Amino acid sequence: MLTVLLFCAVVVATLAITSWAGRGRRGSAEEFFAGGRLFSPLENGFAIAGDYMSAASFLGISGLIALYGYDGMLYSIGFLVAWLVVLLLVAELVRNCGRFTLADVVAARMRERPVRRALGTSSVTVSVLYLVAQMVGAGSLVALLLGTRDGLAHTVTVLVVGALMIVYVCCGGMRATTWIQIVKAVLLLGGAVALTALVLVRFGGDLPGLLSAAAERSGHGREFLAPGLLYGGGWTARLDFVSLGVALVLGTAGLPHILARFYTVPTARAARRSVIWAIGLIGGFYLMTIVLGTGAAALVGPEEVLLSDSAGNNAVPLLAAELGGGAGARAGAVLAALTAAVAGATILAVVAGVTLAASAAVAHDLYASLRSRRPRTDRGEIAVARAAAAVVGAVAVGLSLLAAQLNVAFLVGLAFAVAASANLPVLLYTLFWRRFTTRGATWAVYGGLVPALALVVLSPVVSGSAHALFPGLDFAVFPLENPGLVSVPLGFVAGWLGTVTSRERPDAARHAETEVRALTGAGAA
Repeated sequence: MLTVLLFCAVVVATLAITSWAGRGRRGSAEEFFAGGRLFSPLENGFAIAGDYMSAASFLGISGLIALYGYDGMLYSIGFLVAWLVVLLLVAELVRNCGRFTLADVVAARMRERPVRRALGTSSVTVSVLYLVAQMVGAGSLVALLLGTRDGLAHTVTVLVVGALMIVYVCCGGMRATTWIQIVKAVLLLGGAVALTALVLVRFGGDLPGLLSAAAERSGHGREFLAPGLLYGGGWTARLDFVSLGVALVLGTAGLPHILARFYTVPTARAARRSVIWAIGLIGGFYLMTIVLGTGAAALVGPEEVLLSDSAGNNAVPLLAAELGGGAGARAGAVLAALTAAVAGATILAVVAGVTLAASAAVAHDLYASLRSRRPRTDRGEIAVARAAAAVVGAVAVGLSLLAAQLNVAFLVGLAFAVAASANLPVLLYTLFWRRFTTRGATWAVYGGLVPALALVVLSPVVSGSAHALFPGLDFAVFPLENPGLVSVPLGFVAGWLGTVTSRERPDAARHAETEVRALTGAGAA
């Protein structure tokens, strides 16, 4: 009952923020999609951290570390290192060249309609995959809290989260989403610090002792602290390890909801400072997930984690209960309830940001490419964005019910792979290659997007294994679970091939204008 009350309090608080943020708005596209560009670097840094530290981080990564030790830590390291790519290559340049979406950056140099159509499609696809991961985490969390494995509880939870994210986007836009993410980041960091401190206190601050206890309780001995439990044994598993690393490190710079955050600050310098703040917050958090994961292995044990959830998504709530004296103790129940409420706030905030990015891609890119011959109005774009939020939410709900048994961190890894394959090549070519053409841009997007999705469908994720979406079928001809190792190079090759075979002559003047604007901010929105 306490958990339900706390979660309801989180929902009420987020709805109150949405109502407050929606008052007195001008109704402009800039207000709806970018929050009026009024946020400070500190505020935006916390919002970026809130957007990035998702249910996959808090629940999925800790669960993978609890089950697989060293191999699970790859997710923590990969998610963190990815921000160096964002800081060094895209943050300021994207802020200077774009307005609301990734397509704005590319359309500054290319023919607008085909570019917006391609990038709008890829942005929606990445966003839906990311939303599926968050909703799977929500369903697993509530099932644990209710002490049931009944599919009805999971389904109801996913439907409620889907309805709430549509309300956040339609009623509050970017301003409400940003403040929800800021509040969520504070709650999540506070919860992670408290749990990390309790784990360290339990082991007297002895990190080697914690690792040794986790290795002993895991049943794998010292192998728990070495590579190979999850991505070892054969060439396929080793290549999957490399493929996941490629997707995690390169995928962040192509995530639509992360790139959209750079448009909420007034200048490129503010965007860079936002990323610096975010790196500090995110870095501290991912270091804590290592302590939480090994703490769950040492204090709860992999067997109990697997018994609660076959994908390991409930390791942190179980750890919280154990730190409070066990599930039967009052302190344990309170601590588990608080942890669950924080995780619930995490999920609600992230789905709001991702849904807004998807709806912006539909309204500002896809809708604009179809209606380019008629004048576009802010009111029309916002109406389309609100309708798109409902459609995207419905699709994400349906897919998340199908993928209920998959680990949320693994699902996010797939979203990162698609983002790195479809969005990153076209972005880097646009910013740094003078000869890049419209055909090259569209080929880069589709040349990364289609293979990434096709390889996932033909992988053991969908069929041919006990943990697949369709375990009774077997059409898995691609051996890797993450397609990044193949699909990311294909995206870059397709962009190059489309450019060198194009009869279109690169527009030197538009490239020079884009370059000056990217580096100086002259003419930026």
